[in-house]
Amino acid sequence: MGSDPGFIAALDQSGGSTPKALALYGIDDSGYANDDEMFDIVHAMRTRIITDPAFKGDRIVGTILFQNTLDREVNGVPTSQYLWREKRILPILKIDYGMNDVEDGAQTMKAIPDLGDRLPAARDKDVFGTKMRSVIQSANAAGIARVVDQQFEIAREVIGHGLVPIIEPEVDIHAPDKGACEQILRDRLHAGADALDEGVVMFKLTLPEQANFYADLCAHAKVLRVVALSGGYSREVANERLAANNGMIASFSRALTEGLRVDLDAAAFGSLLDESIASIAAASNT
Repeated sequence: MGSDPGFIAALDQSGGSTPKALALYGIDDSGYANDDEMFDIVHAMRTRIITDPAFKGDRIVGTILFQNTLDREVNGVPTSQYLWREKRILPILKIDYGMNDVEDGAQTMKAIPDLGDRLPAARDKDVFGTKMRSVIQSANAAGIARVVDQQFEIAREVIGHGLVPIIEPEVDIHAPDKGACEQILRDRLHAGADALDEGVVMFKLTLPEQANFYADLCAHAKVLRVVALSGGYSREVANERLAANNGMIASFSRALTEGLRVDLDAAAFGSLLDESIASIAAASNT
């Protein structure tokens, strides 16, 4: 994870974001009657992506999974173990349960009461690390500090279980003071990394307004890697911004699957996925 070329594929849409992901795939809410059917369909979509010949470890170093996906199988093998043993792709588990309401211009994570049980179970399934998301919507120092402090608190628990945490304090791309948010956030993240007494972390960050803005974090001894979320940018724009940030690699979700639809035949699906992976890998290799 620290040195191989490639990027992280984010296939971790949870209950709230799955309907939108399926709609983009060509299946609206009339295609399923309840959550169980919805998760069956989205797992079939993810399985189609993961098992495609284009999806492999030479260009993808890790894949982020929702808990529901971790608990399922691909070709008769637990999803995470299929990724690592068959594709040489490191599995990563999304551990948060969503976010609280906005306070001081930011959303912290809801409580994760079962984390102590989920982390050892994930390790037993070859999981490499975790990911947890908060959102920053304005340049409020108190709100940003609360987000970062909570992220590092949980990160220490993750490290204690022998896993590598991905800290994701997403800055909303529509924030009117996005650049100012990033300035406050970078300082807080640097201080948090400085204070780590054991283990390493990764950061998943919104593509910044200023190229190479997070270069110091990329070089930090306690930071294994800095990855970028697409955050609502199209794949073309996200790749362009990413290529300008040396040392950052992608961790794209919607931008990765852009254009993939259920009605594509195997050849068209594989060709489009290969093109997407190739463009994101190239943008990550700068």
